Amino acid sequence: MKIIIIVAVAENNVIGKDGKIPWHSSAELKHFKNTTMGNPIIMGRKTFESIGKVLPGRLNIVLSHTPGKLRKSDGMVAVHNLDEALNICREQNAEKVFIIGGASVYKEALAFADEIILTRMNLKPEGDTFFPEIDSGQWSLKEKEEKEEFTIEVYERRKK
Repeated sequence: MKIIIIVAVAENNVIGKDGKIPWHSSAELKHFKNTTMGNPIIMGRKTFESIGKVLPGRLNIVLSHTPGKLRKSDGMVAVHNLDEALNICREQNAEKVFIIGGASVYKEALAFADEIILTRMNLKPEGDTFFPEIDSGQWSLKEKEEKEEFTIEVYERRKK
């Protein structure tokens, strides 16, 4: 199973402000949807609440210290931690699983993810939530695709 972090970041590594993404890009949302469709997605509770609904066509796995308090809905499973979430994906024989945020989930997943799909937005908004720096000793840039509003960079973990 391939564990993939997918994230959109501003030029200043901002990914959020006051619990929301500080930009709107239809093209970036389309890229996210096309990339993750049909695969499980793992997110923290705050990310799930900021989205406000289950994203269709994907098993939504939500991490929460109190999963019993989350409102249950079809297509969503709440678990205590990333290990539980990944075990669910393994049980479902998922080929790929996408980690979609937020900051603390990204930070934890960076230790073992196989790939990062990073969309670098062409803007520098104010923010209070940031994506961690990508360690070039751990990651190598595999692909880069320029778009009008952003650049998509795909990193793979360096072999040891």
